[in-house]
Amino acid sequence: MHKEKGYDTMNRSASKKLRRVSLALGAALASTVLCTTASAAEPGGLGGVAGVDSVARTVGERACPVVYFDLGETLVHTADDGSITYRPGAASYLRALRERHIRIGLITNVPPSWGTTDAERAARLKKEVDATWKGSAPFAWKDFDGRILTPRTEAERKPAPVLWQRARAESGPCRLVFQAETTDEVKVAASLGYVPYQVGQPHRPAFLPVELIRLLG
Repeated sequence: MHKEKGYDTMNRSASKKLRRVSLALGAALASTVLCTTASAAEPGGLGGVAGVDSVARTVGERACPVVYFDLGETLVHTADDGSITYRPGAASYLRALRERHIRIGLITNVPPSWGTTDAERAARLKKEVDATWKGSAPFAWKDFDGRILTPRTEAERKPAPVLWQRARAESGPCRLVFQAETTDEVKVAASLGYVPYQVGQPHRPAFLPVELIRLLG
């Protein structure tokens, strides 16, 4: 009798701990991917119920995550003298994604005149960045494996939705993440079903934690 009572007590305690862990994980994911501050949140937007619901759906889906980034002031920084370097933490973050076999891509604005295809415009972008690159380690272009989307016309420049739509069409059923420094861009990405994350915000990880991205898969 006493053994059964002790066993029941232990079970209840374990169950409570499991619930607390589940709630903490859900809260961590929700607070991380909601990329607008409370002061900027609008009812039904990223900071409202609709945003939390989208996070719940994200956790419930089983899909291969693909993480897209803006480039300037998200992964790299252009100094006053024109030189370009990684933003703090960006190189190690890309390395962590690579080590976990998480695919990445770029959605970035460049002049449409830089080429007639994404490949041509990406080649020109690489040339421009590498020409003024400052740092011992070069930018990890190979990690993107050709997933560099750029506007074909001025009308396609972000925050127009075309580049995000093209990325989705090319990614099949995979769950998509978009990380950038501008509120407008992460809002558009969120409206198109991406898990959004605004980098460079105080009291928040520099980038969406890799382990949370793995949960999406």
